[in-house]
Amino acid sequence: MLRIVHHREADGFLQRRAARLEAAERVVAPILEAVRKKGDAALLRYARKLDGLDPRAKSVAVGVAEIDAATKGLKADFRKAIRHASRNIREFAKRQLPQNRLSLMGDGIRAGQIVRPLDAMGAYAPSGRYPLPSTILMTVIPATVAGVARICLASPRPSREILGTAGLLGVTEVFRMGGAQAIAAFAFGTETVPKVDRIVGPGNVYVAAAKKLLAGEVGIDFVAGPTEILILAEDGHPRVLAADMLAQAEHDTEAAAILVTTNRRLAKSVAAEIEAQLEHLPTQGTAREAIRRHSAVILVPSLDAGVELANRFAPEHLSIPSASLLRQIRSAGSVFIGEYSPEAAGDYASGTNHVLPTSGFARVRGGLSAADFVKVISVQELSREGLRTLAPAITTLARAEGLEAHARSVEVRLRD
Repeated sequence: MLRIVHHREADGFLQRRAARLEAAERVVAPILEAVRKKGDAALLRYARKLDGLDPRAKSVAVGVAEIDAATKGLKADFRKAIRHASRNIREFAKRQLPQNRLSLMGDGIRAGQIVRPLDAMGAYAPSGRYPLPSTILMTVIPATVAGVARICLASPRPSREILGTAGLLGVTEVFRMGGAQAIAAFAFGTETVPKVDRIVGPGNVYVAAAKKLLAGEVGIDFVAGPTEILILAEDGHPRVLAADMLAQAEHDTEAAAILVTTNRRLAKSVAAEIEAQLEHLPTQGTAREAIRRHSAVILVPSLDAGVELANRFAPEHLSIPSASLLRQIRSAGSVFIGEYSPEAAGDYASGTNHVLPTSGFARVRGGLSAADFVKVISVQELSREGLRTLAPAITTLARAEGLEAHARSVEVRLRD
């Protein structure tokens, strides 16, 4: 049964989620070190043990022939859905890219930026409890738009739809590997798996923990772990609110679905509606566990208090009843406004990206974008007169910091 708690109990509830990530870090650390030291040998061992890789398999690499066969075997309606979603995702990604520019900042001073793609990226597409071909769209298309030359995909048990979607997008480097061992393989490189510049994509708490530990060794998007939604509502249809909570809960037993409301009667109605809908939900085993362990209705004294709680939680998905609240929102992975903007639209086809920060990381950034796959490199060009204009400021600051050679590097250019 969905618990109903007072807002003063909310902080303790949220802290328990952070503690789960810390526990996962202790589990994955030895796996990361083993793959770093032993490469394919460790990767194959963990893939057989944890991913169900065929014991006879000598490599985690998926052959091009298998990808081609999966692509040809896709159903017509699935292909149509992929094409429709891809168009929106590609168009949205194009709008996110920073642009090359060089501007006149003053007499004889030009400054700007050039934008260059990463050389290689690794996408992680979950395929454990549920295969997620939509994640391939969300990770590969923005990288393609950005111009990344080498795009790789990891998926522990890739279905025909996952392999076929990779084929439709032109991805030929696919690896049957998952969990922390997949993240380590992309981070360090092995005899089979290339080292990449950035790893992106959602996963379970162990994938999230591995990415967190390897940030710095390799670029990551953010900690994208077990999914979560926070719904702000003063009123609404209990059946709709319950459906949105279950849409998150069915992902993973670790998922969290939180309703924040001022309305105790609504809280009780939604809790009852969740129980009713669970009875007929094919994924009820997973969803029921997520509702019991990690989900809640939080009662707040006002909508403003609910907004403030949402900002502290920094949810992956935030559902709000009206666009009028947007100006108060400071931290969220993605925002869904109004009754006809279900989170499922963003998961698949609205164009926005469903790879989003969890566990409070939305406090520092939003979701995955095409900008994550490029480097913005600053550029400056000064004429003699431009340098002369800046010289007093440069030399004064350099000498204030004790960096005499910096000052002289300017002065030597300006001697008559």
